Amino acid sequence: MSGSDNLAVSINDIARQSLLYDYYGQLLTPRQQTVYELYTQENLSLSEVAEELEISRQAVHDALRSARRSLEGYEDKLGLVSRFLRTEKAVGEIDEQIGTMIELLQDGAPAPEELIRQLEEIRSIIDGLEE
Repeated sequence: MSGSDNLAVSINDIARQSLLYDYYGQLLTPRQQTVYELYTQENLSLSEVAEELEISRQAVHDALRSARRSLEGYEDKLGLVSRFLRTEKAVGEIDEQIGTMIELLQDGAPAPEELIRQLEEIRSIIDGLEE
């Protein structure tokens, strides 16, 4: 079984799958949505999902694998999660830069060159989001 087929996942993968589902879950079939939600959000086992939906454990496994492939495919085409993560990181960097500027101002008037440098760094972070 390949790594992408393995249902045992890391914390980072769980967070990524959650984001993918948040962005693209409505594009899955109703059956995939139900299976995915029961397994990931309700934390039911494959057997419990199978029992709940009166389908085989293998059908649950196949639906989950298909849903994950679909979610990854949507992300490959649209890149909304990647863009969100880049934006989230940029906002954190901008917040840090602004905090540094505030500290500089509170400690006394910094040289205008230092403030200009900080503002240019903020601009470059924002410009990086447009790529």
